Amino acid sequence: MSNSFKATAGGDMVRSVIKTIQANKEYLSEIDGLIGDGDHGINMNKGFTMTEERLRSETDIPLAKALKTLGRVLLMEIGGSMGPLYGTFFIEMSKQCDGKDEIDATTFASMLKAAIAGINSLGNAKVGDKTLMDTLIPAQEAFNVALEDDKPFAEALNDLKAAAEAGKESTRDLVAKIGRASRLGERSRGVLDAGATSCNLILQSMADSMLGLLA
Repeated sequence: MSNSFKATAGGDMVRSVIKTIQANKEYLSEIDGLIGDGDHGINMNKGFTMTEERLRSETDIPLAKALKTLGRVLLMEIGGSMGPLYGTFFIEMSKQCDGKDEIDATTFASMLKAAIAGINSLGNAKVGDKTLMDTLIPAQEAFNVALEDDKPFAEALNDLKAAAEAGKESTRDLVAKIGRASRLGERSRGVLDAGATSCNLILQSMADSMLGLLA
């Protein structure tokens, strides 16, 4: 098991994330429709599919370029609240691996940290507010703890996957404090948050891709 993978595998990694969102577009909109606008899956699928077209003719794309392409499409060309959030998420990630030939655990930790900082610059969502942060922050924390415990990259990714899933599930019992769903108060309890769900799908797909590259 390797402790790093070539950055030029980035195109395939991002394509896997795209496929994951495409496969779950109806599910994401269904969840969103329970306490939101019901367009989360539609908007996400639109942006990810546009990116797929732009990456179609390229091979051996560095991870930074693939993430930046996805981020710019989401940020500049997709409406709704999630376009700017995920656009910033992927662009900030891309900056941390730009110029890297190999992606190791330390680099990925920096990518997660930058993604969270970027989203924080757009708002003040925290764990417990029923947003994508309920998935992203526990996932990052689990990954960092694993590295502090000297676990290899692959084990740290598995810890991230477990924490992301648990974080997503935690939103079912939360009351929304940010966004349109916050108007519902207690009525928002009992439903998964769409952003937390899509964030979990993205992190699971990224982690699975990296685990395959590390094998």
